[in-house]
Amino acid sequence: MNATSFARTKRRPARERTGFGARLTAPLLLGSLLNPLNTTMISTGLVAIGHDFGVGASDTAWLVSVLYLASAVAQPVLGKLADSIGPRRVFLGGLILVVASGLVGALAPAFGWLLVSRALLGIGTSAAYPAAMAVLRDESTRLGTPTPRTVLGRLSFAALGSAAIGPTLGGLLVATAGWRAVFAVNVPVAVIAYAAALCWIPKDTPRDRAAPGRKGTLDPLGIVLFTGALSCLVVFLLDLRHPMWPLLVPVVLLSALLTRWQLRHPHPFIDLRMLGTNHALARTYLRHGLSYLVVYCVMYGFTQWLEEERGYSSLHTGLVMLPMSLAALACSLIGARTKGIRAPLTVAAVLLAAGSALLLFTTGTTPLAVLLLAGACFGIPQGLMGTGNQAAVQQFAPADAIGSAAGLQRTAQYIGAITASGLIGLAYGRRADDGGLHLMAAVGAVLALALVVLTVADRTLRRGPAE
Repeated sequence: MNATSFARTKRRPARERTGFGARLTAPLLLGSLLNPLNTTMISTGLVAIGHDFGVGASDTAWLVSVLYLASAVAQPVLGKLADSIGPRRVFLGGLILVVASGLVGALAPAFGWLLVSRALLGIGTSAAYPAAMAVLRDESTRLGTPTPRTVLGRLSFAALGSAAIGPTLGGLLVATAGWRAVFAVNVPVAVIAYAAALCWIPKDTPRDRAAPGRKGTLDPLGIVLFTGALSCLVVFLLDLRHPMWPLLVPVVLLSALLTRWQLRHPHPFIDLRMLGTNHALARTYLRHGLSYLVVYCVMYGFTQWLEEERGYSSLHTGLVMLPMSLAALACSLIGARTKGIRAPLTVAAVLLAAGSALLLFTTGTTPLAVLLLAGACFGIPQGLMGTGNQAAVQQFAPADAIGSAAGLQRTAQYIGAITASGLIGLAYGRRADDGGLHLMAAVGAVLALALVVLTVADRTLRRGPAE
């Protein structure tokens, strides 16, 4: 190594600290935690909302599904938009929508306004993660050095950690300030993130807004077809007690049109050709979606059962879910330091099966210790699945499409959550009871066992992530 190279190596840590310091990353982390936090924070407020507006579990499930539907579409769209007009603009625009959604939800006079709030929240919070990745990419290009792994690790931990503490935080807010606080809390957080981003995130450069190949790649028709097919599927899933079979006709037709269009478009909304040849990545999406289907059945279904069948308050329900949150936080750190992929994902699938088996025999008189153990059985997989499947995406996705691949991973997660909402509506109807919990647990056990087989049999997972 010559003197010049040695000098550059010595200077690199200082440059990384300067370019990727707290001022740049703080607003990115703060904005990126809003979406996963809001996916779980509302879980301990659904019963209170239902009581205030006179609606049942099948209706409040829409509050979950609307956010996931909006997020499933908005994540990849806003990621492409960040590349087209600049990540800073998209980041700030998303935070404005978050403020609006918080005000609408906190002041909602009717249940329908809460659905509007959650839709705005899904779109607004979806801007943060892809825009943050684009900001880091641009900073990496400016410095001529890769984004430090510690920075990417903090971004991942912010998402996992905020989702994990959501039920406990939501229970605390509902117990102390009412369910409207679950919506209102987004306003100050978004305002702080906006002010920090305005001051510390570099302005978008002309290259960011007009780089070759970035314009005209949003595929509006693909977005419309995907949104239409997914919306019809969501409406069908959320009333499985009285299924509207005619809705499956537009689902099939729109899906067929979407497939045909995506295969012909030069810059498709969903790259079906890549997924058709990259079986390892496709299995990763399937594994991720099934995992979170099971997790979110517990996240929303178990919390409602604790309040309505067990008789716990929102605060006590949040405290019962605390072991799950702490286990998820701890295992997200452990999973980030694990070199292999198959082992942590296998452990996660086995624990999901064990937790589902415990809930299958849970009743209103089950000892509290068993409930805490069941929560932990679902918390540990959250941390291991998040980091394990993220590593799999990084390993199997094409190098030039890692951003869109990560967005599709989130979309798979949201579709799993939407399906979980439909299952909750089928199991509970207007009230969470033992029978409904056992139905969800049985489905969760079957899916978890399928995950075990899918993970163990996947030979591509035997290799560790590429260095």
